[in-house]
This record gives sequence, structure tokens and C-alpha cells, in this order.
Amino acid sequence: MGTPELISPRSPRVAAARRLARRNFRGKERRFIAEGPQAVREAAAHRGGDGQPTLIELFATPEAAERYADIVAAAHTAGARVHLAGDDVLADVSQTVTPQGLIGVCRFLDSPFQEILDARPTLVAVLANVRDPGNAGTVLRCADAAGADAVVLTDASVDLYNPKSVRASVGSLFHLPVAVGVPVEQAVQGLRDAGVRILAADGAGDDDLDDELDAGTMGTPTAWVFGNEAWGLPEETRALADAVVRVPIHGKAESLNLATAAAVCLYASARAQRPRRAPEA
Repeated sequence: MGTPELISPRSPRVAAARRLARRNFRGKERRFIAEGPQAVREAAAHRGGDGQPTLIELFATPEAAERYADIVAAAHTAGARVHLAGDDVLADVSQTVTPQGLIGVCRFLDSPFQEILDARPTLVAVLANVRDPGNAGTVLRCADAAGADAVVLTDASVDLYNPKSVRASVGSLFHLPVAVGVPVEQAVQGLRDAGVRILAADGAGDDDLDDELDAGTMGTPTAWVFGNEAWGLPEETRALADAVVRVPIHGKAESLNLATAAAVCLYASARAQRPRRAPEA
């Protein structure tokens, strides 16, 4: 594969990667930045719906290239252009205080909403008006861990490819389909038409999650709608749901943050949807 030369900080490729910190450039180029060994490893293994590799370029310090030789090899196998880069280049392109020595440039990988519906999902997380990129990425990670089939970001939510969202997903962005820019009404109606029950998560919900579990109503295909971090779900969005469910607070905590509540709800559905094991003789 040859030994790549150390790239100059003044290289046009470095400048192009640096510009991807801005949303308008990401949208224009349909590319984004993935930082760190976990994200780059997953990017190198990922291919889009068209079969094309997701990872386009990799910037690696000589030390990181040696430490993560398997990731560099995977990037080469995926057809990515690999550049050795000094710490100054990584610092220039990175959106973190302490870069981890690997930065990948990736193609957009979001899925058409209709493809998600056609796959007949049984567990979906819908982010409605979620504005904090860290929360969005963390909910995506929770959905991945709970075995969800997809995540949907509505048109009023944060950019999926914000560097903070990508980092917070810790590679889960590359594991499950994500649709973006879907109006919440369209998301709810499409999922309902696909046979999915719509549950809105809200601390002031009329229904209690424990009661839903006890009643045995959680085993059907379900989409959880999660709202804004500060003010939750507006009444018009709550009205779209089949039920508005609150996570019970058994202690003295005032509330749960968005990502924690999402994890509780998604895992509750995942557990309810698992086939029960027959008792051993």
C-alpha cells in the first residue's frame, strides 16, 4: 500500500476537511468528520446504500498510524486516501481539545425515511426538536445499544453530522439507519401506517411506564418520540401519539435528562419485545 507522505497544513485537502466544521459546507459537500479510533474504525467498515465506502479520507499522526495499524489498513482496504499528518494538522481539523490522532472524512449516510418504513421496524427512536448535538448522539447510541431498528431526526432537530453528535454516538451512527429532516407529523403517520405504536415520552405523561409494562402493552412494534431538552414535547406533538408515557421517579430526583429517559424507554420496549424463554424442566 506504500507509505503516505506527511501532509502539509497548507494542503487544500486539509483546508477542505477543516471547512466541514461548518454545517453549510457539510451540506454542500455531503461529507462530515469522524474523530477517534472507534468512529474511524466503524466508518472504514461501513458502506452506504449504494454500496460505496463511507470513509473517503483519513488523517493520522505517525504515532496513531502505528498504534492503530489495523484501522489504517482497513481504511486502505475501503479505498480511502490516507495522509500522515502532524499534530498541527490534527489540531487544525479537529473539533476537540485533545485530538486522538485519527480523523476521517466520510460521506453522508442517512437513509430515506421510506426505506426505514419498508423494513417494517419494531423499535424506533424519533427525535423531535432535539437541539443539543451531544444529546442527539447519545440517544442514537442508546437506540443502537437497545437494538432499535432506526432513528428519525425531525426537521426541527440538530444536524446529525454536527461533530459533537458524531462523537457522542461513539460509532453507533454507522450501525443503524438514520433518517433526517422528516416533519414530525409525517414521521408519526408513516410509522403508524407501518403498524407501529407511537409513544411520546414526557415527564408529565398520563401513563406510567411501569403500568404499561405490567399491562403487557409494550411488546408491539413501538416508536418513542423524544422532545426538546428544555421544554419537552409541545401539546400538538403529544396529541399525535397513541399514549404519552412518563418514566416514574421512585426517588427524590426532580427529573431525568433526555438521554437517560430515552435509554430507560428504549430498553423497556426492547425487553418487552424479546420472546420469553420457556421454563426449564
